[in-house]
Amino acid sequence: MSRQLFTIGHSNHTIGKFIGLLQQHGVTVVGDVRSHPYSRYFPQFNKSELQKALTNTGIRYLFLGRELGGKANESGCFDLTGKSLSDSLVGTSEFDRGIKRLLQDCQTDTIALMCAEKDPITCHRTILVCQHLRNTDLTIEHILGDGELESHSHLEERLVEAYGLQQLQELEARSLSDPPPEADTLPSSQIRSAKKPKSQ
Repeated sequence: MSRQLFTIGHSNHTIGKFIGLLQQHGVTVVGDVRSHPYSRYFPQFNKSELQKALTNTGIRYLFLGRELGGKANESGCFDLTGKSLSDSLVGTSEFDRGIKRLLQDCQTDTIALMCAEKDPITCHRTILVCQHLRNTDLTIEHILGDGELESHSHLEERLVEAYGLQQLQELEARSLSDPPPEADTLPSSQIRSAKKPKSQ
């Protein structure tokens, strides 16, 4: 029997809206994968405030930023040189420990991995963590801002389109080591990330 794993971005939600999205999908644990669990513009998602609000509604808070965080670059898939986060994080002892903890806790809890980004395609929770978990028995779905779910397989199709690749296998072979074409148009002061393709 497959186990469920969700992801969610806190974006600019009110704390009530955010908790409502979690409750809508039966989430019992929020796994915070921000390496720095604070928000300058949305203080309701600072670690202490968030943990208190979740606890008051019976949802457990679990900080996984040390193990599964994107370090200084959690807001994007690439650093300023175009180097993939996976190059330096996947395979470290901390990352492996976080993955094992996540798989263990998914046996008894319904977990949502949380970071800041609204669209999961632009966040390391998808590019890094979920891609590493895609061959496990977890059913991975991404909670969107309107409460709808996007399957990880559908998100992979968006990744393929965004990266201009024909097959997901090519994306995996490259290990996300090259930035997507449109990233080259971003100012150098911004973190490069895979953007959602514009609808035609």
